[in-house]
Amino acid sequence: MASMIDIKRRKVSIQSTQQITKAMKLVSTVKLQRAKLRAEQSKAYFNCMYETVTSMLARTGHSEHPYLKASTGGKKAVIVVTSNRGLAGGYNSNVIKLITNGGFQKEELSIYAVGKKGRDALSRYGYEIKGDFSDMIEEPQYPDAIRLANTLLKAFADGEIGEIYLAYTMFKNTVSHVPTLLKLLPVEAGSMDGVAAKEDQIPMNFEPEDDEALNLIIPKYVTSLIYGGLVEAAASENGARMQAMDSATSNAEEMIGKLTLLYNRARQGSITQELTEIIAGAEAIS
Repeated sequence: MASMIDIKRRKVSIQSTQQITKAMKLVSTVKLQRAKLRAEQSKAYFNCMYETVTSMLARTGHSEHPYLKASTGGKKAVIVVTSNRGLAGGYNSNVIKLITNGGFQKEELSIYAVGKKGRDALSRYGYEIKGDFSDMIEEPQYPDAIRLANTLLKAFADGEIGEIYLAYTMFKNTVSHVPTLLKLLPVEAGSMDGVAAKEDQIPMNFEPEDDEALNLIIPKYVTSLIYGGLVEAAASENGARMQAMDSATSNAEEMIGKLTLLYNRARQGSITQELTEIIAGAEAIS
């Protein structure tokens, strides 16, 4: 059995760790509330944008617009949204698995990293890191999404990339976060039939011509999906970290309880031994 000094030293160490995990949990809780509010406030705009685009595609039919045609050349670009810090459970690894276990060939991908954890992990696995936008995940802003979207749309227009995907964590609620791989371009009308059915209820008329209208709306559509992914990922990250720190705090509490019991047993044993020695000494003298 460990000595009383060793048990006490370990107990003090775990109590210090517990104080840190409690503080990190509180910080994550505050950040989660802000990120959750931002995600909820922006959702109505993204839903409206999604319905607008799907309604336009339902009217235009099989357009030959470049944003709607799959390209045979160029790489597949994936925006990988992770965090800049760890201690968030499986949050980062689950997003990375979307890439490593997603059926992609390593040489066909160009990674646009938003978050140092994903950037570093995929770089170690040998993926090409085409762009690093890790600064924007701390406090996602719409201009950040515009900057990233413009970079990708230019590469798409130049033929450098033929498809654009977004890998992020969808925020459902405080304890439920879903790793999601979403295809941004080319826009596939076939995957939007469920929303296109609303055409009968809300007719979509627009000017000017179809191609010109798509040139205007689809970049905004891509930007809105990227921004939506960023704000939901930020909320998911803080939710995952809050859960991880809560679990760590509970585990520390359990370990402290066990160490307290061990310490009391060791102390009781020491007292019993001292009493035995005193009684034995008294009997020897008498």
